[in-house]
Amino acid sequence: AILTGDLLKQAETLLDQKIHPTTIISGYRKATQRALEVIDEVAEAVDPEASDYKKILMDVAKTSMSSKFVSTHKGTLAKTVVDAVLAIAKDIPKDEELDIDNIPRQKQDGMRVEDTELVRGLVLDKEVVHSGMPKKIEGAKIALIESALEYQKTEFDAKIAISDPSAMQSFLDEEDRMLKGLVEKIVAAGANVVIAQKGIDDVVQHYLAKEGIMAVRRIKKSDVERVHETTGATIVSNVQNLTAADLGKAKIIEQRDVGDDKMLFIEGTPKSSVVTLLVRGGTDHIVDEVDRALNDALYVVRDVVMHPYITYGGGALAAEMSKQLRDYASTLEGREQYAVNAFADAIESLPNTLAENAGLDPIDVIVNLRKAHTEGKVYHGIDYKNGKVGDMKAARIVEAAVVNRQIVMSAAEAAQMILKIDDVISSRGAPDMGGGPGGPGDFGDDE
Repeated sequence: AILTGDLLKQAETLLDQKIHPTTIISGYRKATQRALEVIDEVAEAVDPEASDYKKILMDVAKTSMSSKFVSTHKGTLAKTVVDAVLAIAKDIPKDEELDIDNIPRQKQDGMRVEDTELVRGLVLDKEVVHSGMPKKIEGAKIALIESALEYQKTEFDAKIAISDPSAMQSFLDEEDRMLKGLVEKIVAAGANVVIAQKGIDDVVQHYLAKEGIMAVRRIKKSDVERVHETTGATIVSNVQNLTAADLGKAKIIEQRDVGDDKMLFIEGTPKSSVVTLLVRGGTDHIVDEVDRALNDALYVVRDVVMHPYITYGGGALAAEMSKQLRDYASTLEGREQYAVNAFADAIESLPNTLAENAGLDPIDVIVNLRKAHTEGKVYHGIDYKNGKVGDMKAARIVEAAVVNRQIVMSAAEAAQMILKIDDVISSRGAPDMGGGPGGPGDFGDDE
């Protein structure tokens, strides 16, 4: 957003100098291409087999969290993030997208931020439905049911006339027999854990508890899908169709206390790359802040894992792109040279903003940055801790190269699109609104 705004601000200055929008767009396109080339030239390749691979990923995660509320805990959280991404990455083919949605996050307040942990398994924010059921099952055989374990209601209203007490008892006995039949079918299939997407009748809970079967209910659809993928359990819509082949497996399923709540932990599943992040914090607000920071860190680490190239932050890359673009502009002829220089000025707004946010003098910082990059110090950026320009590679301020590429492309495309709209409006001219000179109908000259 900062870069897009500055590109448009620079374009406005060029328009005031009577440079046509088409010329500005052409110059911006050339500048974008050159900026992307600079990123590729400056970026360093990351070897997944290298001994420092995990350390680099942790540096990337720490950098993404440095400006956030959780910056004081970034070391602990960065390790958790990297372990989570690498855990799910090991089973993903190289040409397949690594989906961060495969790392579910369960939020829990009332605990410390540093208590945030990675669980090697699936965690459901549910508790066992009946106090008489076991709280821990080893060698779990899981029945995953999406229908309600209750007696079926008719699709239309019905009334039953009962003339004597024995008929009422017979009616209740039949209802009980139907519900007991559901449990007998589950027992016959060999299940010792029931995970139901919908409700479980109290009578069914009673019979399941008598059989020593653990059960949880009202599981979210997304969690049902995760249980299916991780345990191999078939999602069964009708209990009468349940067989032993439909059961999923896990080494252990256990209900554990997490803060003031109880959660169900499913560990030792056939799919070993299953992880869950338990996000902790003192209050709901803090937990939300931690969750947002973890989300950002997960994505940038994922980007480096999928596209193993890094650049260095602190405005170092922006300063180098700005310098290279000014050198490139001098090789161009015509008014496009102005547009490329304007693009360079817009990119320089990024370290300028960093300097302001760090409480430094932007003018002094930009002058020192330009001097350093003119001397070939391509990794020099803003060292906000020491209040001066320094080596970002040594400071381990690491970013994903693909993210910086996307920032440049997205900002340039947005600015060019707005300039095109302005160009179309200018070329068509304004309709006669009945206003005099300078009135409502006066949009100015085309040029």
